Amino acid sequence: MTVLDPILDPVALPSIDDIRDAARAIEGSVLKTPFLPAPRLSQLTGAEVFVKYENLQVTSAFKERGALVKLLSLTSAERAAGVVAMSAGNHAQAVAYHASRLGIPATIVMPATTPFVKVEATRAFGAEVVVEGETLAEAQARANTIAETTGAVWVHPYDDAHVIAGQGTIALEMIESGIPLDTLVVPVGGGGLIGGMAIATKALSPRTTVIGVETELYPSMRAALDGQPPECGGNTLAEGIAVKNVGRLTLAIARRFVDDVVLVPESAIERAVNAYLTLQKTMAEGAGAAGLAALLAFPHRFAGQRVGLVLCGGNIDPRLAASIMVRELARAEKIVAVRLIIPDRPGVLGDIAATIGGCGGNILEVLHHRTLLSVPAKGASVDVTIETHGPHHAREIEAALEARHYKVERLATP
Repeated sequence: MTVLDPILDPVALPSIDDIRDAARAIEGSVLKTPFLPAPRLSQLTGAEVFVKYENLQVTSAFKERGALVKLLSLTSAERAAGVVAMSAGNHAQAVAYHASRLGIPATIVMPATTPFVKVEATRAFGAEVVVEGETLAEAQARANTIAETTGAVWVHPYDDAHVIAGQGTIALEMIESGIPLDTLVVPVGGGGLIGGMAIATKALSPRTTVIGVETELYPSMRAALDGQPPECGGNTLAEGIAVKNVGRLTLAIARRFVDDVVLVPESAIERAVNAYLTLQKTMAEGAGAAGLAALLAFPHRFAGQRVGLVLCGGNIDPRLAASIMVRELARAEKIVAVRLIIPDRPGVLGDIAATIGGCGGNILEVLHHRTLLSVPAKGASVDVTIETHGPHHAREIEAALEARHYKVERLATP
């Protein structure tokens, strides 16, 4: 049964019964995604990790669940009037896809800063896309106007009881798998995902701790729980949870059912995206990897625990994913760049290449400078980017170059 919250009374919060009803409603239309052990992530983090792969949904994100529950709740008249939503990504595609499937006209307002690939993906799912506003707030204002003038039903991305109940079906599936969890770690944007999952978890597995994760740049839920105004801003890899204001419903749920919310740095999110790519061979966007980022940022907090993670989305730009992988190779010193001051005479470049190759290094790039004022007039500098086996191997190559009487300076890698 629904529960009345004293702060929001008489507004009803979703209950475990609502979540069970939602699960029955979406069965066969939304994938019951795998919930699997991840031994390599367990080795990396020191926790016993299990991953729920919501990136395998048709739109590559969990948002389909809540969007479909909301759409199925509409009356015939409301369906005929259509729906309107505002989103820069996953919610837009989820509403567009399931509205098209159900024959419901859908208008999606997306800010002008939305990547072109996401705009086209939303159009491809059958929605009318309106690109307007530089910010999500401006786009939402436009969506509100469309709803008021056309009578279309507003489908909120998180602060809606039907949407929250739909997202809660993820936890329901995790619990029904029979894998007992010490801790559930969930990314937090507006709070719809953790709200639904926390309700289900505390109803069916009350001993399981529910931890939310936000990026340090957008600590909206953490600030709201602390009674402080949020200080949000900056470019984040986890744009899917870069929300400045959490919902009224979701905040009330978090106060009651969420045990804690932690903040993670951007570097941890990068590491988590890379770990999913290289260790699990699966695609995670920044927001989707935030749960794993918490385990990487606070390993002692989760060590030895059986932890459930939600890989809630995989819509990441391939170029960005490639850049993250290269950056992580640089952090691990598996790619290093050095500058050598050399005499400007024939055969020197060949000697450098032979020295590096003799140590087992692989040259990725060479830049040769003769006109820099920092080198002698009869000298030159060479910047060499090298693939190595790691820090020890990199130092071995540098030592071999120094033994050939080259001055070696380590450079910052891209």
